[in-house]
Amino acid sequence: MKYVSNRLLFFAITLFFALTLNFILPRLMPGDPAERILSRFGPNVDEKAIEAMRIALGGEHNKSLLSQYLDYLKNTFTGNFGISYLHYPVPVSEVLKNSIPWTIGLVGISTILSFLLGTFLGIYAGWKRDKFTGSGLLIFSLSLRAIPYFWLAMIFLYIFGYRLGWFPLSNAYSTKEVLSGIKLILSIIYHAILPGITLIVASLGSWILTMRNNMVSVLAEDYITLAEAKGLDDRYVMVHYAARNAILPSITAFGISLGFVVSGALLTEIVYSYPGVGYQLYRAVLSQDFPLIQAIFFFVSISVLLANLIMDFVYAFLDPRVRG
Repeated sequence: MKYVSNRLLFFAITLFFALTLNFILPRLMPGDPAERILSRFGPNVDEKAIEAMRIALGGEHNKSLLSQYLDYLKNTFTGNFGISYLHYPVPVSEVLKNSIPWTIGLVGISTILSFLLGTFLGIYAGWKRDKFTGSGLLIFSLSLRAIPYFWLAMIFLYIFGYRLGWFPLSNAYSTKEVLSGIKLILSIIYHAILPGITLIVASLGSWILTMRNNMVSVLAEDYITLAEAKGLDDRYVMVHYAARNAILPSITAFGISLGFVVSGALLTEIVYSYPGVGYQLYRAVLSQDFPLIQAIFFFVSISVLLANLIMDFVYAFLDPRVRG
């Protein structure tokens, strides 16, 4: 019970500081959002129009910082994230409702596939650490980790999208015609293949290396030596003795990675013009869209903290020693 209460207290304190930073940081950015919105109509905008736009955006410039902060907390926990400056007059909740499914579908599935493949290869690399295949997988994983994933995305887009024409260059589905049903689903899958492969390959090296290092540490334990001395089958020892214990830290990291899914893959989404949360965040920062920035950061913070909390409980369930 003490372990649970400590975890929940840590969650509450961290969430408070995350929300406070989320309130402060956008307001440190220079410029006036109202002026930026009206600048699309030309350089000479009447001051009265700018003032009217400030009022339409909530009139926060007339309120004290404390009043703004209290309103921000109230609106955040009631789901009222305001109007998006970039997509004015569309509410922020509507923008996120249209973006989050794309990000979860692409980044979520890619993360799961990368974790499963990387864990399997990491188990094999750790078990065969003194063999050529184990050394080869180690070099392969280190090489993947050294490659910037946005550079990988641009290379894939240039080769397979532009030069060979195998995949589309942008968007999440075909916009050349109105699609529905199975045609729309196939178009979505087709457009997600290249960015999905990019995300899988970019994160694969970390999963392989993490699992491989965990395996090497576990294989030095006495119970592994005892299992081998009993004459148990090598595959049985690898899976039920070594991998079963070595995978615990990877499961924790995987849970936290799932929490980051909501934030999207910023640079990958930008390269492929994929309409996910990461791409919306990039456009929101350029446009000083404070409400959209704060809403995205809020969902990212709450997702990561919840994932971390859940994985703390899962880890404690799998390893009773953690509960003390």
